[in-house]
Amino acid sequence: MRILGIDPGFAIVGFGLVEAGRGRCAALRCGAINTPAGLPLPTRLLQIARDMETLLEQFRPDAMAVEELFFNTNVTTGIGVAQARGVILMTAEKLEVPIFEYTPSQVKQAVVGYGKAEKRQVMDMTRRLLNLKELPRPDDAADALAVALCHARSSTSLLSGRG
Repeated sequence: MRILGIDPGFAIVGFGLVEAGRGRCAALRCGAINTPAGLPLPTRLLQIARDMETLLEQFRPDAMAVEELFFNTNVTTGIGVAQARGVILMTAEKLEVPIFEYTPSQVKQAVVGYGKAEKRQVMDMTRRLLNLKELPRPDDAADALAVALCHARSSTSLLSGRG
């Protein structure tokens, strides 16, 4: 099963493609969609939509796993990320790619085994589970791989009701 993990944002959208099967996961590709800060938000959203469409057509994933939003203190940034996330979800739906959504705690639980794990722990376990020599850059790409791993582990769990 090919899973495209997405760490949504409007400045940077992290993506990570994994192949999951027979109890193993392998990273196939990862990277980021970057939108220039000087562009108006609608222009940035259009770029995200176009780039997501290209990724989905190129990778042809069986599923797309997207991290749900976590609002910290900056609501203005959160609104922009929510809009970008909407564009990402709409693009996958348009191309008929099944969408699965996970909270940050669910990702941490699936990857590290502890829902309140530190970011560093998640990144290190992602690297280990995928047998990567080093952490992917930018961090958004590593986060996206963790989201894809979360889906790989959740979708094969007998407890998930999907496996």
